[in-house]
Amino acid sequence: MKQILDKLDTSTRRRFVERCAAASLGLSILPGNSFVSAQTREQRHPAFGKAKHVIWLMLSGGLSHIDSLDPKKGKSKGPAKPIRTSASFQVTDYFPRFASVADRLCVIRSMEAKIGVHKPAQYFMRTAFEPRGTIVHPTLGAWGSHYLGRSSDHLPSSVCVNRRSDQGNGFFSSSYAPLAIGDPTQGISDVESIGGRAAARKRVALLNELDSGFRTRFNDKGVAAYNGFYDDALALMKSKDLEAFDLSKETSQQRSAYGDHSFGQGCLLARRLVESGVRFVEVKHDGWDHHKALADEMSDVAPVFDQAFSALIKDLEQRGMLESTLVVVATEFGRKPNFDGDGRSHHPICFSTVLAGGGVKEGFVYGKSDDAGYYVDENPVSVGSFHSSIAYAAGMEITQPAISPSGRPMSVGDGEQPILELFA
Repeated sequence: MKQILDKLDTSTRRRFVERCAAASLGLSILPGNSFVSAQTREQRHPAFGKAKHVIWLMLSGGLSHIDSLDPKKGKSKGPAKPIRTSASFQVTDYFPRFASVADRLCVIRSMEAKIGVHKPAQYFMRTAFEPRGTIVHPTLGAWGSHYLGRSSDHLPSSVCVNRRSDQGNGFFSSSYAPLAIGDPTQGISDVESIGGRAAARKRVALLNELDSGFRTRFNDKGVAAYNGFYDDALALMKSKDLEAFDLSKETSQQRSAYGDHSFGQGCLLARRLVESGVRFVEVKHDGWDHHKALADEMSDVAPVFDQAFSALIKDLEQRGMLESTLVVVATEFGRKPNFDGDGRSHHPICFSTVLAGGGVKEGFVYGKSDDAGYYVDENPVSVGSFHSSIAYAAGMEITQPAISPSGRPMSVGDGEQPILELFA
């Protein structure tokens, strides 16, 4: 046995030992040297794998939980008034359309984080890891590609809208990076090659001929990923799936329902993409950093989100896609309860997020903040647990770590456990 193991690399040796254990003892080895019955994998919560697609809506700047999803009284109260919803909880009157679909949603009012600066906090929310100079961490879209493979023969598995793809594949291959769409109304620009597709094929054939010696000599993952990019690009250019990026295929009524703005059209594009097979789509919405003039700025930005989000939920539901699509509303942190009539400062230690579809409980509030909205009072949710819950719902084997380039095992959510109470 020892001679066999000595000939295997680390990952192969691990799989070999796991299979031997499973065959002889009915056991599976998981991280931390804990032994779990092989039957445990079959006794999963019904949420496991129910979310075939994830739409991640990133409210960049720091959504004030007190002025949106967790209204308060007394000194913390802002300019908004609490209103009833179609569920048993309240939101503020900045979100009347959100209130109408609240019976399909799960609101988490007990999020906790530890970074109060925008850029690193956004990185933390997207990856569940603090920024490090020596490593770049993957987003959930890249983790999905790692655990579940490609979600479509021709379309990318991950797309980001209204932002660059700089936070994406992390330490995974560049083939796991999201395709970035800067303007959702334009889709993918410059998809027609100069001289037509026949000319493009000739150029790629010439490139392959020139590169063949280099690829043989340097059998590197980076080179393979680079070549894979060209193969995927050509396949997409020739595929009818390219129409998924074309919003002109939607009726004017449908486009108007989402709103004539980049976030609304981005949400509509996200629906088209998941409907066509893309697994993970992020749509970014800027404008939530309200240090001053909170009342005026919320009056501008909140209706944009309110319209697009409610349209997305209704659209997915009408198409029978909501149960298999997990919609996530995230932000990097909340805002402080202190309100002097102007604005609120950054507040990472208590804020709110939203989940909808993908098997989550409907009309449900998880967790609780204190009366001022300053601290979490019940059922704290870390960013890592938030990620792990989404990954679990998407069917990822989150107990099986990936190995970083430095040889360190890394897990979705930095090893935090999913919160199964979020799911029906």
